[in-house]
Amino acid sequence: MDTRALPNPYYDYDGSPACTQALFDSQGKLTPEFSQRLSSKVRELLAVMENGLKSADPRDCTSYTGWAGIALLYLHLHNVFKDDYFLQKSLDYISHSLKCLTRRHDVTFLCGDAGPLAIAAVVFYRLQRGQETDECINRLLQFQQTVVTVTAGGLPDELLYGRMGYLYSLVFINQQLGHDRIPLQYIQQISEAVLVSGEHLSRKFRVQNQSPLMYEWYQEQYVGAAHGLAGIYYYLMQPGFVAMEESVHRLVKPSVDHVSRLKFPSGNYPPCIGDDRDLLMHWCHGAPGVVYMLLQAHKAFGGPQYLADALLCGEAVWRQGLLKKGYGLCHGAAGNAYTFLALYRHTQDPKHLYRACMFADWCMNYGRHGCRTPDTPFSLFEGMAGTIYFLVDILQPMKARFPAFEV
Repeated sequence: MDTRALPNPYYDYDGSPACTQALFDSQGKLTPEFSQRLSSKVRELLAVMENGLKSADPRDCTSYTGWAGIALLYLHLHNVFKDDYFLQKSLDYISHSLKCLTRRHDVTFLCGDAGPLAIAAVVFYRLQRGQETDECINRLLQFQQTVVTVTAGGLPDELLYGRMGYLYSLVFINQQLGHDRIPLQYIQQISEAVLVSGEHLSRKFRVQNQSPLMYEWYQEQYVGAAHGLAGIYYYLMQPGFVAMEESVHRLVKPSVDHVSRLKFPSGNYPPCIGDDRDLLMHWCHGAPGVVYMLLQAHKAFGGPQYLADALLCGEAVWRQGLLKKGYGLCHGAAGNAYTFLALYRHTQDPKHLYRACMFADWCMNYGRHGCRTPDTPFSLFEGMAGTIYFLVDILQPMKARFPAFEV
């Protein structure tokens, strides 16, 4: 590992009640004092963010760095605090986003028009504006045909710019509006297209024996959650997303096993197949994104090895996850902290919740560690909005989900 991380200054969990008593009780419920500290920090950072957004790019509609991401943060605040002020703020930001859609071929939740439309549908639904909800969903579904058509040189399959990024938009609507709002067959059609594409590339690279599926983005076989295999397989293992259960065992499981074999001795993973440098510890590249694939594989297939590898991801993130890049979701401490929340939900081991709380403490000291300032310093995926999202999520650890990714 090089020095892209700052040394972790916190004592690790030692198993004693004294270690966690100021943070949460034996049921994992946060203490009133720690909750209060989080909530007041959230309010403080929101004020800084709002001020900073006055100089943000007025034309960036996206969830990743633009107005839809801020709308998603406020939607989340409304979910947690049940204050209608937050819903109104979400409406303001998503309305701005809808006015500057890319109108290009970007069809994903994070970097295209699908995210703004999906978030808008949910905001309108909460405001009981049914007609506008339906309009947004209909506009979203107009991309379906493009997405499921598999052509050479067409749409990639990954999360940020590809098929899985569109699939997430449909899943997001079903999570928020009820699971049958968009029929499952839409999701299954996309999964089928992704399987066809993956089998084609596996044959092209002649790796069928090691990995029946293979994917690339810009001629690189990425491994991580954002552009790579781990993010794609995470969705293909979700119950019902692939119509034929047999395909999941025949195609997805051996492909997941292929990614598992890429693990470094540190517990981290390479950014690309063939890259042997153990450098990046981000949600987008490395263990903090691969952990979701491993936990889902453990749920889908059983077997102790997936969980053992996921726990090693946690160890690697604890050692190397406080990044000089800052506090963001995509490549920062907040995104890395979701590793611990995912492990906590899966195992109920208080060690993981303790570690998430320590990373939250780090994030509450925003700006005091000499980290770099991101290009879009107040955005959801690079900047402060994402850190706020995480600090809100840790208030309800069992409900926490990495935004715009976790199902």
